[in-house]
Amino acid sequence: MCGIVGLFAKTQRYEASMGALLAPMLVSMSDRGPDSAGFAVFGDRIDGFEKITVRARKDALSDLGVEGVQLSEADDHTVLQVPEESIERVLKRLAELDIRVVATGKRMSLFKGVGLPEQVTGTYGLSQMTGTHALGHTRMATESAVTTDGAHPFTTGPDLCLVHNGSLSNHASMKRKLSREGIEVTSDNDSEVASAYLTWRLGQGLGLADALEGSLSDLDGFFTFVVGTADGFGVLRDPIACKPAVMAETEDLIAFGSEYRALARLPGIEDAKIWEPEPGKVYFWEHAA
Repeated sequence: MCGIVGLFAKTQRYEASMGALLAPMLVSMSDRGPDSAGFAVFGDRIDGFEKITVRARKDALSDLGVEGVQLSEADDHTVLQVPEESIERVLKRLAELDIRVVATGKRMSLFKGVGLPEQVTGTYGLSQMTGTHALGHTRMATESAVTTDGAHPFTTGPDLCLVHNGSLSNHASMKRKLSREGIEVTSDNDSEVASAYLTWRLGQGLGLADALEGSLSDLDGFFTFVVGTADGFGVLRDPIACKPAVMAETEDLIAFGSEYRALARLPGIEDAKIWEPEPGKVYFWEHAA
């Protein structure tokens, strides 16, 4: 059992308060997963730069050998803004320094750690973050140890993040298949396999909606996925749909929660369209490029 939440801004009205809205949504799901938590926020892109989120403090990043890197520290995570032409050099140097890369992309930053959502969101300052959409996950460990590496969300490609409630029965065979395709899964978590599957399908030229549609035939088990890309936000439940899920849409927001209480304090919720996502149906929204 885990708790997942997601929020997508249809207009600019709540972009400045994206983190402030998502944080209480995630905290409300604490009793669905008390061992670790995490979140991803899709913020502004800076022309000519790409983001790398690492699990390290700024003082460990003083010898990258590249000019023009901007650093923003949040406890034991740091977000690097790297000139595009230097991205491969920086990634190589981080590997040499044995520094854990948490996420990459032009827009996405990702933070996760052991502890309750209130602790994790407070440690990394979620309430102060801005963006167009964001995802969150609180975990009850069932398939691997309670560690930061095992915490969710997972990302396996630039500006791609997945949160998942459920269990995949064919994740081991899919992991082997993805390895043959050159996509490595480094943890024991089936959620990382699901993220890697979407990375693979997106790499074949599919859009997020079509990639999610393909997972209905290629991934077995019971699951609810909430996925973010640079400009897209998708939701999918398996055809049996035994995991709880609720969605809401207002003039300004699309919201997802494992339970309604995650949505209950959102602005405009009293007039929102509220529904349970249909089994086996892809829901997808995208910002204009």
